[in-house]
Amino acid sequence: MDQRIERLKEAAAVINDLEKAAALLSWDEETKMPPGGAEARAEQRATLHRLAHERLISDEIAGLLDELAPVESGLDPDSDDGALIRVIRRDHEKARRVPPELHAEMVRSGSKGYRAWLAAREAEDFESMLPHYERGLELRRRYVECFTPYEDPYDVLLDDYEPGMKTAEVDEIFDQLKTALVPMIQAVADAEPVDDSFLRRGLPIEPQRRFSAWALQKFGVDCEHWRLDDTVHPFASSTSSADIRITTRFRETDLGGVLACFHEFGHGLYERQIAPELGRTPLGSGVSAALHESQSRMWENLVGRGLSCWRCFYPRLQEELHDNLGTVSLEDFHRAINKVHPTLIRVEADEVTYNLHIILRFELERELLAGRLATRDLREAFDAKMEEYLGLTPTDLKHGVLQDVHWSDFSFGYFPTYALGNVISVQIWERACADLPDLDEQFEQGEFGALRDWLRDHVHRYGRKFTPQETVLRAAGGPIDPGPYLGYLERKLGEVFGAAVV
Repeated sequence: MDQRIERLKEAAAVINDLEKAAALLSWDEETKMPPGGAEARAEQRATLHRLAHERLISDEIAGLLDELAPVESGLDPDSDDGALIRVIRRDHEKARRVPPELHAEMVRSGSKGYRAWLAAREAEDFESMLPHYERGLELRRRYVECFTPYEDPYDVLLDDYEPGMKTAEVDEIFDQLKTALVPMIQAVADAEPVDDSFLRRGLPIEPQRRFSAWALQKFGVDCEHWRLDDTVHPFASSTSSADIRITTRFRETDLGGVLACFHEFGHGLYERQIAPELGRTPLGSGVSAALHESQSRMWENLVGRGLSCWRCFYPRLQEELHDNLGTVSLEDFHRAINKVHPTLIRVEADEVTYNLHIILRFELERELLAGRLATRDLREAFDAKMEEYLGLTPTDLKHGVLQDVHWSDFSFGYFPTYALGNVISVQIWERACADLPDLDEQFEQGEFGALRDWLRDHVHRYGRKFTPQETVLRAAGGPIDPGPYLGYLERKLGEVFGAAVV
């Protein structure tokens, strides 16, 4: 083994440890931390991120990469060492363009913005968020300028979440989605209405929690490596492949908390199944936000809203929620959890309308970044987009512009990866179904191991070893393509609702 590669791995391991410690602080901030700890936590996270950033752009890393340039050219690019050098080189060259204090201030500002967002939601006070929005936008523009020249300023932010992708590519995909989704929504509106009232009438939270723990165990969760906690906005986090943390938000008015558990399991499983030998290196995480989202949407929608899954799960859910579901047939329940109708809350949206929630946010982010929209006008602009795309007007801030956590720290570039993940999820799902033609029968028996194993072997185990584009190509057999996803939605509307798309 080349000693220079070993030294590079050791340096990368220290950076990884700092980043994972910061991730743990972030998880705690959103789950267990008392509100009074917010100011100190912002400084703690900023310090850890600054230290990790300084180490990534250090002369030590630069020197090792220079020394390894001739070695890299002789390595198999698909080898772990070849991929490691390539990924560290990319991360290093990108990070060195950003001053450490700017990086730290973005983290600090985001942490303060999160706490302000929580308070603003409760107080119905949009004005209190404006200083944080202004600061966040200023910092993002300063960050973008570190990468001059660029074709589109949004490209710089998108690349943080979807490396190598351009805004123009997202535009093209989103145009295809908008063109196809509007007729689908109309087709369902013209079909026989779906009664889901039994999912809206006082669903006790503790039975939902017990059922979710049971279902997650069926999926593959164990208490040695996973934990489930409550939060305001569900998310998944990990400090290693052996420490997976998922969160949800149960409510008495719907089963969104249950489906959020399925969703976050997909994220957690990705991190759990990365090859152990990639741990404590930059290869040991999901390759992109869209690939990550493809896994969560697969478990939430393609598995978790599927009839075969509920043939196994529904008797247990009926047992837990007997007063609500005891007389409801499986078929009626299945139609209800797949009901297509515009809703105000993105995370509660059905498979068809969900992408319009994403597209409107993507468009607003670009307007803000370009200076064509002022932060003080964001609420009105958000409400107008909701009316334009979904025919709905938010009733309050929790159902409107403050429903998502992502703008509390101005995580611009992240939202579009949700819709891209939807697209990729079906491409990978269809390849998995072709290789595993008896998945429905397995799901009915409560067996999900074959799918887990297939995803491990074709997607998860590689982490960042390949680029996002290469990962999609290897797992799905082709580049990102909305066609299979739109075909899946059209078939589902016909099978579940008898809706014919014109």
